[in-house]
Amino acid sequence: MVSAMVTSALSQLPIYGRDTEKTHASNLDLEVEIARLKREKNAVVLAHYYQDSDIQDVADFLGDSLQLAQAAATTKADVICFAGVHFMAETAKILNPERIVVVPDMEAGCSLADGCPPDKFAAWKAKHPGGIAVSYINCSAAIKALSDYIVTSSNAEKIVASLPKDRPILFAPDKNLGRWLEQRTGRKLELWPGSCLVHDTFSRRKIVALRERHNGAKVLAHPECEEAVLELADYIGSTTNILKFALASADTTFIVATEPGILHQMRKQAPTKEFIAAPPEANCACNECPHMRKNTLEKVYYALRDLEPRLEMDESLRTAARIPIDRMLALS
Repeated sequence: MVSAMVTSALSQLPIYGRDTEKTHASNLDLEVEIARLKREKNAVVLAHYYQDSDIQDVADFLGDSLQLAQAAATTKADVICFAGVHFMAETAKILNPERIVVVPDMEAGCSLADGCPPDKFAAWKAKHPGGIAVSYINCSAAIKALSDYIVTSSNAEKIVASLPKDRPILFAPDKNLGRWLEQRTGRKLELWPGSCLVHDTFSRRKIVALRERHNGAKVLAHPECEEAVLELADYIGSTTNILKFALASADTTFIVATEPGILHQMRKQAPTKEFIAAPPEANCACNECPHMRKNTLEKVYYALRDLEPRLEMDESLRTAARIPIDRMLALS
């Protein structure tokens, strides 16, 4: 049933809504208006660490993919405004079919999710009969529906290590995270050949030069980074764990190899420490996620005011996708 479903039009979750190019009245205080709308509509704003700082500052809950999934699973709000990318909002809808889920920008996607089409994933899975399909949460609802387990960078090591050793493991869609998991767990994984356009861009050469200029600086890296960058890291972990490590460390200077949105929280919570964004190889802002940055405070305001763009999902897709998410949450 799922195989037929994902080859249909449901392979792309429809996101409906308004033109995202509206502009607000110049005298409107967006933070005040957002607070008012949250009260009036019993709404919450969930935001990822990679969002712009002004969105982070109005969020009711701020976190990485695992924390946001957990928050979505327990919220009592009638409306969830998800400031992140579409697969994150999809997860919120999967867990909250009766609630309104809106996103600030319908075009905020993800290169990992886009690079793993359901029909090709289903064909890849069919080539490995008996395999356990483990998918990183950075994937579409249709991929989740085809998976046995969903993982995040916070819990992937624990979940992969717990799986039966007599069955092959298929891991999608991030090959860098998968390769790191092989090293951490000693398990052989069949890897989908995908990667994050942001975490693939960090320059080993420039990080080495930065570390030389900042004697004693520690390199903190997300496991989505390429192996050459991870080899330089003093600590490798999820976005939340990178933040926790930096706050707890006695060191004072850090080069951070993940999306630089997290630096806002690092600087707020540890103002006496220095945090340096790891640079990309090119002379560009390629270390910033172009999808995350599609969201703006203005679009958050309109999403709450108009209750759109609104996520809607076919019930058969939603229930199939929820099974591996519930398995993840139970193990987390």
